[in-house]
Amino acid sequence: MSANTPLSLLGGLTPAQFLAEYWQKKPLLIRGAFTNFESPLSPDELAGLACEEGVEARLVEEHGAEKPWQVSHGPFDETTFARLPERDWTLLVQAVDHYVPDVSALLDAFDFLPRWRLDDIMVSYAPPGGSVGPHVDQYDVFLLQASGTREWQLGGKVREDTPIVQGIDLRILERFEIEPGQHWQLAPGDMLYLPPGWAHHGISRSEDCMTFSVGFRALSADESVTSYADYLGESLPDSLRYADPDLTPALHPGEIDDASLARMRTMILDTLDNPAQLVQWFGRAMTQPKYLDQLVPQDSPTDVESLVAELQNGMTLARTLGSRFAYRSGKDGMATLFVDGDAVDCPFPLARDLAGNAPINADLLNHDGAAELLAYLLDHGSLSWLDDQEDE
Repeated sequence: MSANTPLSLLGGLTPAQFLAEYWQKKPLLIRGAFTNFESPLSPDELAGLACEEGVEARLVEEHGAEKPWQVSHGPFDETTFARLPERDWTLLVQAVDHYVPDVSALLDAFDFLPRWRLDDIMVSYAPPGGSVGPHVDQYDVFLLQASGTREWQLGGKVREDTPIVQGIDLRILERFEIEPGQHWQLAPGDMLYLPPGWAHHGISRSEDCMTFSVGFRALSADESVTSYADYLGESLPDSLRYADPDLTPALHPGEIDDASLARMRTMILDTLDNPAQLVQWFGRAMTQPKYLDQLVPQDSPTDVESLVAELQNGMTLARTLGSRFAYRSGKDGMATLFVDGDAVDCPFPLARDLAGNAPINADLLNHDGAAELLAYLLDHGSLSWLDDQEDE
């Protein structure tokens, strides 16, 4: 249920070739990206997830000319699914990798991309004719066909001001034209990569059509500037203010002159241009959990000696589904480990192992401070015992 090699995942391209030729540039259809693929999730299991509190789910129904699209939000119940017709609707469940370990494991196939760029795996189910309309997304996505067949139609890169259908919670394009030769039917294991801003339309062509959408995070300029400014603002002293010790007599009392603007510009740019603070903000911002309430702190602090004993007896810790880890190397063999919007300094090898796919077992105890850090992450809900995850 996994790609044979990075070359098969990317249709014979090396990761470097894919990134240079396709990433954020143009679509790529990959036949047989995952060989002998069997979906780790059934449509009934997906519907069950959509009925749970706290799970982000949407139901998209197409009704015809007068009111073509209707969107409703979960959690749903059995009566919702019982009333649905035999065609022309779609169930979308966000962040399924946060709830199903076998779905989360698919992310390992994309390790040629920074893990902190990954957002989540959305799973959709649709009977024949089901779709969410022709639309455009502002992020990269790999569309993996998990079961059944889906027809994909591409309409090319669209302008920012392209008209969309108003009055619904979907960015459906008012006009959509299929580009010549840009339509295919995908079978299980086939995958389509789409860069941001590319118009596309996926239509179910079977009764068991399930598609896994591996989406990537991309902060907007608005989000980035606002978030970074808020982070900096928490540490700026109240005494840092606009100042004009070089002030000269005003030509007119109501004029804002060039010198005043230059002073303000200098203060703002000097404040923002702080590489050390940028690292700290960026690491925290890119590891913020998608859902803050999904991390469940422990009721009582972990006893470090007991944790060491458990690991030495062969038990293993696991990264909590939905947790985000990243690191930034520092000086003298140290690094900053970013976890779920927090940051902690630790030895570089330990940060690298925790932010990768390395098993979290007794081997990590060879690093200075590892036991205390593992206890801290366990207490905050970013780690859990592997046996506990398997029992869920």
